[in-house]
Amino acid sequence: MDNELIEHKSWWKRNWKWSMPVFGMLLIAVYIFFSSGAPGVTSDIIQAYNDTDLYENAIKKAASDPRVKDLLGEMEPIDKMAIIEGQVQYSNNNNTVHSTIRISGSKGKARMDISANKVRNTWNYSKINIRIKNPPEKRQTIEIKTAE
Repeated sequence: MDNELIEHKSWWKRNWKWSMPVFGMLLIAVYIFFSSGAPGVTSDIIQAYNDTDLYENAIKKAASDPRVKDLLGEMEPIDKMAIIEGQVQYSNNNNTVHSTIRISGSKGKARMDISANKVRNTWNYSKINIRIKNPPEKRQTIEIKTAE
């Protein structure tokens, strides 16, 4: 038996055939992500996730409406996943927002549409709508009065 050292090929020489296509696909995916506007959507979702007052105050206003209480019951706090799953669009240097999230009550579930403007670090709501879809016999949209 020989005691000579066996020279091994480098990682690159052994794996270049599969690593080049993977690297190319990764570059294409990164290009598509940044050219599609996804970073803007991602930053809007992160902003909404951190801006809990926007949703908490809207829920309080909605929960005070007798029609919402009758159809949905006691409103539950906003689930953080509801914000991530919903739609949100900030504009005007993050001082205007249009958002849709799911909400839950003790009697049912719905969607809440919000349009608001931030004035002196306080959200002023121009629209809060509660959309109830299920069950079909209760399907309706409830407009919440936003005047303070």
